[in-house]
Amino acid sequence: MKTSFKFCAAMLLSAFALTACNKQTTQAGSSDKQAQTTAQPAENNQAVVDALQASLKASNINDLTVKTALPTAMPEVYWVSFDNAPAMFTDKTGSYLIQGQIIKIGDEKPADITADIIPTIAKSTLSQIPTDEMIISPAKGETKAAIYVFTDPTCHYCQKLHGELEQINAGGVEVRYLAWPRNEATVPMTQHIWCAADRLTTLGEAKHGKTPPPASCDNPVRKHMSIGLQLGVSGTPAVFTESGQQIGGYIPADELIQLAIQNR
Repeated sequence: MKTSFKFCAAMLLSAFALTACNKQTTQAGSSDKQAQTTAQPAENNQAVVDALQASLKASNINDLTVKTALPTAMPEVYWVSFDNAPAMFTDKTGSYLIQGQIIKIGDEKPADITADIIPTIAKSTLSQIPTDEMIISPAKGETKAAIYVFTDPTCHYCQKLHGELEQINAGGVEVRYLAWPRNEATVPMTQHIWCAADRLTTLGEAKHGKTPPPASCDNPVRKHMSIGLQLGVSGTPAVFTESGQQIGGYIPADELIQLAIQNR
């Protein structure tokens, strides 16, 4: 059976947007603040970017915009990021797209070939997000570390983590929330939260089942969704340290505090 180009494009855009709380797709649109261009890494191979973009155009896949192509530990294989889709692998000619995880073996321990790439990108990208675009719950007393948490107000494990927020803050860890609605149905709710006068309180109430009152503003929800896709976020909560390491998933507060401080 012949597969349509539109179907292929749709599959590429949605393949990795499965969440930990619910298997539904997340699409980064363009009705509010757009994703700002992340800093171009020094190793970005523009020739591969251009070749892959040309291949996508030739195959009538016009919904993907290639941002970067970074060399990996696998010869002639690159880790490519997009404006509006999860990162994937490609070859040096830009003729192939590979979805999934590639593991290098033969050393003492197996290793993900993106293990050194994603934290570097995440550290740079997350540190550039203005604080007023995030919902921040500050540490109590001395701030020993901060974490970035992609969250959905309807996700059970996001609610569970939020329920331990006081303990996390008391441990000296600041929590910086970014929006990651798991599907289009929860985008409006998330936007209402980010536009509320007291965003942290409204987020907490939403995670306890209260519908946030309608509110509109120039909000960063879809920008955060796009950033999450670029960083490989596929579930909520997705927890990153200041060093760019993704340490969870939901993690009990005591362990989360320790990991946040160790990986600052």
